[in-house]
Amino acid sequence: MIITTGLDYLRTKTKVDCDTFDEQVAKTYGPFIDCTSNQAIAHGELSKPENAALRADSLLEAGKLLARFEGVDVYELGVEIAMVKLALKIHPHITGHVHIQTNPYYSYSTEKTIVNALRIVQLFQYFEPGFEQNRICIKIPATWEGLAACRTLEAAGVHTLATTLFSVAQAVRAAEVGCTYVAPYVNQLRVHFEIGFTDPNKLLPLCVEIQKYYESINAKTRVLPASLTSTSEIYALAGVDHITIAPGLLAQLAEANPTPEVESLFNVGAAAGTGDVGKEGKESLVNDESAYRMSFTRDLHGASEEKLSQAINLFCDMQDKMVQSMKHGSTE
Repeated sequence: MIITTGLDYLRTKTKVDCDTFDEQVAKTYGPFIDCTSNQAIAHGELSKPENAALRADSLLEAGKLLARFEGVDVYELGVEIAMVKLALKIHPHITGHVHIQTNPYYSYSTEKTIVNALRIVQLFQYFEPGFEQNRICIKIPATWEGLAACRTLEAAGVHTLATTLFSVAQAVRAAEVGCTYVAPYVNQLRVHFEIGFTDPNKLLPLCVEIQKYYESINAKTRVLPASLTSTSEIYALAGVDHITIAPGLLAQLAEANPTPEVESLFNVGAAAGTGDVGKEGKESLVNDESAYRMSFTRDLHGASEEKLSQAINLFCDMQDKMVQSMKHGSTE
C-alpha cells in the first residue's frame, strides 16, 4: 500500500470504519471495514431532501408490515425500516458489518431490546432476501439490561456492539457476555450537540486499557472507539482494533500529510489515569447486578453513569425527531 495521506497511514495500523449512513462518503473515502450509525446519524441522513422518498416509502412499508410485529407502532417501525434501507444502500461499499442501534427508549429493558434487535435482523432479510445475518451488528447501549440482551443475542448468533461505554466495569461485562465489539466514547456525546463544549476528561487511555485487558484474557470482543473530535485523537489511537470516523474527520485525514500529528498511545503503552492492565478492579460481576451497578455508579465519582444517562437522553431526542418526521413528513 502506498501511503500518501493520514488516512492511508491509519489503515496500516487499524481497521477503519465510517461513522455515517452517507453512501457518497463511503465511495469517496473507502474502502471501509464496518459502517456504524446511531439515531443522530440516521436523523441527519433522513433529513436530507434526497432521502425524502426513502422516508416516505419506509412509512408505507411499515403500514404493510405492522401486523407481523407486536409491540411496535407504525412510526417506530417506519424509523427502523428507514435505518435498514440506509444501511442496505451503503453496504456494497463496506466489507464488514453494518451497525444499527436499537431504540434508546429500550435501554433499560432486556426483553424489549432483544425483540427490537431481532426485528431489525428480520427487516434486513425482508428487504434484501439472502442478506447475510453475519454482516449485521446491533448496537446496544451498555446498561445492565442492554448487556444482558447482548448475551442472549450473541448466543442466538446475532453480533452486538456495546455502545456508550465509559468505564472498565462496562467493558469487563461486555466481554463476559460475548459482545463482538465495545465502543468506548472518547468524548461524552454532548460535544456533538453543544457548541463550544469540550470534554475535560477524554477517555483515550481507557481504549488502550480495555484492549490490553482483552488481549490478556483472550477475549473475542474488539475495541471500536467512537465519538472522536479531532485527527489528533484518532492518531493517538492508531493500533486499536477498529476505529469509526465521521465524514468531516475522514476528509481531514484524506488531505493530511501521512506523518501522524501525535504518537499513538499504543506505542508508548500509556494507560495513565485508568489503572494497570492487570485484573485488579476487573473482577467478574456478570451475575451480580447490585455489585455491578454500585461499581458503575462509583466509577469516576459518578461521572461515567452521568455520561451514559446523558447519551441515552440525547439519542432518545433523536429518536423522537425521526418519529415526528415520519408522522408529519417533515425534515425538521
